[in-house]
Amino acid sequence: MDLEAVRTFVAAADSGQFREAAAELAVTQQAVSKRIAALERALGVRLFTRTARGAELTIDGQAFLPHARELLRVAERAETSVRTGRRPLRVDIIASRGAASGLMRGFHRAHPEIELDVVMLFSIETAVAAIRSGEIDASFRAVTAPGRPLPEGIAAARVLDEELELLTGPRHVLAGARSVTLGELAGHRIWMPGIVPGTEWAAYYDDLVAEFGLTIEATGPNFGSDALLDTVADTPALATFMGGRTRLVWPESHGLRRIPVTDPKPVYPHSLLWRRDNTHPALDTLRSYLATATAGQDTAGTWTPGWANAR
Repeated sequence: MDLEAVRTFVAAADSGQFREAAAELAVTQQAVSKRIAALERALGVRLFTRTARGAELTIDGQAFLPHARELLRVAERAETSVRTGRRPLRVDIIASRGAASGLMRGFHRAHPEIELDVVMLFSIETAVAAIRSGEIDASFRAVTAPGRPLPEGIAAARVLDEELELLTGPRHVLAGARSVTLGELAGHRIWMPGIVPGTEWAAYYDDLVAEFGLTIEATGPNFGSDALLDTVADTPALATFMGGRTRLVWPESHGLRRIPVTDPKPVYPHSLLWRRDNTHPALDTLRSYLATATAGQDTAGTWTPGWANAR
């Protein structure tokens, strides 16, 4: 259906005059008449009766009017959903239970007036392409490993260093420890089936393994966090790493332990990526919120890969 004809019909119905509808729409009265006539042909009914006082709706016109208004409202919502500056702020996070998700929930609570879309893209290449095209406004990433610099026009700011914790089952030899050093983890099996070669998190854990002689296994299919927790709970020889701000829920019977890792404390470097010329009015508000929400982080005694620190 021709939305311009529908818009013309609504304007004429509201004013009762084709001449006033033409003035409102900045078209000629002849254009209004032609649009209404085309709409009547498409619908197969008369919508107006011409009178000495102007144009009055027929019974069919009265029946069509509320639906015409709804068509225009739907069209406006559709346009707003994709127009930068009018559509919601679109932000990419890697996982729904990770630190970035928590930061965005905090942002939404602090700024409920800002419409927000949260999407989950897998690779940094996909995220950067979506930022460059304007499909999304920002993405939480660990930036990239050496040799893969950010494209021109893309900005990045470190917003959060998330401490890693060791997650074990109740029968693991380290289950009773109040904390564990990276040196003490050498020789223990750490299972992380979610590590995918070529991703920024794979680059992070590759450097962690190389520097501290750890054994991280990414074998087997990744059935998600619930299956990972079940396996760790039932296997005394297995442990896994998880972010200190990751929100997970498991049955009390699992008896899982979250143990701080120290000496040094490994932290995962979350950055926010955006296009420098992005004009979405809420993007600066998000950046200001993140700067405040994560201010005052103590980096003493922490470890991140050299490429992350260089950023």
